[in-house]
Amino acid sequence: MKPLSTLLLALAALAAANLAVAKGDAEAGKQKAFTCTGCHGVAGYKNAYPSYRVPKIGGQNYEYLVAALTAYRTGEREHPTMQAQAQGYSEQDIQDIATYLSNQGKQP
Repeated sequence: MKPLSTLLLALAALAAANLAVAKGDAEAGKQKAFTCTGCHGVAGYKNAYPSYRVPKIGGQNYEYLVAALTAYRTGEREHPTMQAQAQGYSEQDIQDIATYLSNQGKQP
């Protein structure tokens, strides 16, 4: 019984390590997300034309951020500024940015 529980514990640790790697590098994401804060880091910011509220994205769900940035990159999601920004991102860039932003406001 003990070898089985040890094996399960090792597999769980390996799975957790793989999740951390798959989510990207938060430090790299901090550098890559610098331009994002110009709009998304300002509380109550509204775009002049067309007029809409720009959402704060710090603390947003990781999977949502990856899906949104990927959709902007592929043109599936429309917004000229976001499409232009996201087209320059690799998959790794998107994972790094999403990791950094999703951890904003969370305690280490």
